[in-house]
Amino acid sequence: MIDLKELRDTPQRFADAAKAKNVDVDIARLCELDEQRRHLMSEQESRRAEQKRISKEIGPEIGKRRGMLKKAEGDEKLRLETEIAELEAKPAALKSEIQGFDEKIKAIEPEWHALWLKVPQPASDDVPRGESSEDNIELSRWHPENFDPAKTFEEQRGFAPRTHIELIESLGLVDFERGVKMAGSRHYVLVGDGMRLHQAILRYAFDYMTQENGFTPMSVPVIVREECMVGTGFFPGGREQAYHVEESNRGAGHDLFLTGTGEVGLMGYYADEILERDQLPITCTTVSTCFRREAGAAGKDTAGLYRVHQFDKVEQVVIHEADEATHREWHRKMIGYVETMLQRLGLPYRLLQCCTGDLGAKNEDMIDVECWIPGRGEEGPDGRPLGDWGETHSASRLNDYQTRRLNLRYRDENRKTVFPYALNNTVCASPRILVPLLELCQQEDGSILIPEPLRPYMGGQERIG
Repeated sequence: MIDLKELRDTPQRFADAAKAKNVDVDIARLCELDEQRRHLMSEQESRRAEQKRISKEIGPEIGKRRGMLKKAEGDEKLRLETEIAELEAKPAALKSEIQGFDEKIKAIEPEWHALWLKVPQPASDDVPRGESSEDNIELSRWHPENFDPAKTFEEQRGFAPRTHIELIESLGLVDFERGVKMAGSRHYVLVGDGMRLHQAILRYAFDYMTQENGFTPMSVPVIVREECMVGTGFFPGGREQAYHVEESNRGAGHDLFLTGTGEVGLMGYYADEILERDQLPITCTTVSTCFRREAGAAGKDTAGLYRVHQFDKVEQVVIHEADEATHREWHRKMIGYVETMLQRLGLPYRLLQCCTGDLGAKNEDMIDVECWIPGRGEEGPDGRPLGDWGETHSASRLNDYQTRRLNLRYRDENRKTVFPYALNNTVCASPRILVPLLELCQQEDGSILIPEPLRPYMGGQERIG
């Protein structure tokens, strides 16, 4: 949620920001409604002040006339009664006016609030302008000495690579048929070493963040109220991507939604709270099951494990003091955690600077991490994929966008309440991360060489198959 004062001061900045992010929101209409609402509230407050002043002033006057009324007769009595009635009517008339302002404000607020929620966080000034992910800019890349994505897999390994779908079928790691039978398309069942490898990489990522990097481990609900989804910026724009549990139709007081990331729970945990400065920074991580409808993604990466409706993810969240330099430093650190983990696993990756058109409403900056996947991309002369990059992580700076929506504040050194800044980044999402891992660690005989950091989590096992 953006700062309304900033919107009033620089409406064109927010109109330009929405356009750059391809967000359709009528900034001019919001400003108009905001001005109307502020005017009505000002007039209402003026009437309240007048009502209070009149009530204070007329009290003694009414008391004086009531005293005189006891001895009055005839026309004098009638005159005093009329004056008393007129004096008593003044605050009553103002009360009616105040109630009228309430009704006018309530009539404006639904549209005003809906538009306010739709205004995106302006992109940072140094984020490149662009229309979509096609305009993202590569910042850097890394690969281990034994595998360079610039060369073909076969040139380096001496054999043609199998796709992860072929590998999991031959090794019996996943059962798609029964997953679809139970839950529909894009569902699956991890079996045997497939499930063990999935759990191993999640446990490794979780331990890496909590034991090596000192993040606080937390469990959070994955089924939450609508306020939590709105507060973290996933609604209203991403509503079609969430699974909706319509509890209100069954007599409950509120509906619920399945979360698509642990970020929702980690941030929602602190909603409507005022923290002390010495509590910051908050660094926390969770491993949670995530649910995404992937609406509108039909035909795109629908086969295999890359784009599924249910997955597990280790997420990192940082909440810190409102300081731009600190915000950027934390962004670098959080990306660094992921880079270190991928390097330990030996997975080639690159960092992409997302352009304005690919940021999403809530981010002021976002860096995607993409791993090299031999089984993606265009097909070669033999009809097999030549390999391509695939997104596995995303690191976002959100400034105070989420904390404003969640009404999360802290007391600064002057005891003033301030909205802190927040960031989030994927540590590991599985089974998607299994796609590059299986394909890059495959051996000529069809087995999988398990990366060394994961072996302790698989009882010392070195190979699958």
